[in-house]
Amino acid sequence: MDNLPVGKFRWITLVSPEDQEGTELLLEPNDHPAAKEYQQKIYAEGIPATIFGVEDIKQEYERLSEKGVEYTMEPTKMGEITMAVFDDTCGNLLQIAQK
Repeated sequence: MDNLPVGKFRWITLVSPEDQEGTELLLEPNDHPAAKEYQQKIYAEGIPATIFGVEDIKQEYERLSEKGVEYTMEPTKMGEITMAVFDDTCGNLLQIAQK
């Protein structure tokens, strides 16, 4: 994890401890009025801000539930994909999906 100062903000980047050179997730500040309005509107419509693919959705659902994650949609099969949606407590809905 890096904590990068950028002006008055600090951006945080995260990587998997198992793969330090793998995919990096950047958590950016949300200070622009248009970004806040977009975030609020997609949240109100129940639209996830992002989707993370998982190998075993049942296992991930249970693991996150045990840590206090609150789901707005439990694992649900939709065609070839099973998905679940949860609140990240920062004004976003996130989705996990297994194919």
